[in-house]
Amino acid sequence: MKKKIFVSGCYDLLHSGHVAFFREAAQYGDLYVGIGSDATIRELKGRETINSEQERLYMVKSIRHVTDAWVNKGSGILDFEDDILRFRPDIFIVNEDGHSPNKEAVCKKLGIEYKILKRIPDSGLPARSTTAIRTSVNSRLPYRLDLAGTWIDQPYVSKFQPGWAITISLEPNIDFNERCGMSTSTRNAAAKLWPYELPVMHSEKLAQLLFHYENEPGRKEISGAQDSIGICMPGLNRHYYDNTYWPGKIESITDEAILSWLENHISLILLWPRPAGTNLLKETYINKENVFALTQAADIAWEGILEQDLKRFAEGAKKSFEAQVKMFPAMFPPEVQEAVEPYKKQALAWKLAGAGGGGYLALISEQPIENAIRIKIRRNNGF
Repeated sequence: MKKKIFVSGCYDLLHSGHVAFFREAAQYGDLYVGIGSDATIRELKGRETINSEQERLYMVKSIRHVTDAWVNKGSGILDFEDDILRFRPDIFIVNEDGHSPNKEAVCKKLGIEYKILKRIPDSGLPARSTTAIRTSVNSRLPYRLDLAGTWIDQPYVSKFQPGWAITISLEPNIDFNERCGMSTSTRNAAAKLWPYELPVMHSEKLAQLLFHYENEPGRKEISGAQDSIGICMPGLNRHYYDNTYWPGKIESITDEAILSWLENHISLILLWPRPAGTNLLKETYINKENVFALTQAADIAWEGILEQDLKRFAEGAKKSFEAQVKMFPAMFPPEVQEAVEPYKKQALAWKLAGAGGGGYLALISEQPIENAIRIKIRRNNGF
């Protein structure tokens, strides 16, 4: 008997990359496909699908490599869990962008072989992804990744000790999930102002416009300026806060050598969205000692980046995350600590993107982490 092969995904905007993936997966046995529901995609991506779940199911079933398909019964990143408990496949296959330690752990628990495939287009065809197609006709707004010093953009932190936050602006080469630390809430606010792409104007002015738009009068919780700066200002930026919401100084790096160096040493691993109702402010230890450690770590990370000294950069990034966790313990719950363990031998440093509690795990390493997401830093905004 042939083995039962299972794959799962959204398969919105079905393209040649999906077909190539199905064909390769079907070489291992009879292929069965679990499709994310419209509700799941809305939850994870914060947007509506182009094609409904009924349309996507019809198209996937029509592909000759697919034995059968269905809409997954669950929700979230592990929306297929109930289905594989029922179906019991022999092999669960993902591609690099779809890999998650959670998926691997579920398969290990159930005795299902877990296999990760590379993205390889068919001969003569271009590499395709749903994200690339969407961004060519839809939103090309950047994302933000914080590297060190963040939380200092909140006055209740910087009042103890002024310091710098370090961020990079990322091209939307990945359709990052909501509530995963990539500043999707600020990006969604930007999309209301500029639905498709940032306008051509001074990038710091753009960041100020976005910051004031998102933080309308009367808002109780102010979104830090690091988010709007990270989205609107290309390249690498550090911004200085001294008991203020907007930084007193901003320093920008667009040097190609430094940006390429960062791209070669930073990888992202998808964990899971920050659980609904997570309150990072419920238990805090914000004091001069911990904030000073945060600012010192950001200085070390910046020096390492400018000198392209990987160990120095990793030291600063790691100390920065440790200082953040001391101030906000809920950033690093036990399940996230467990997810980090397999990467400690490969990475020099690790941190959670954004406020933590879940999301994307950022790893700093000498060599790119296998089966991780590669970042692409935005070079300029045309101004």
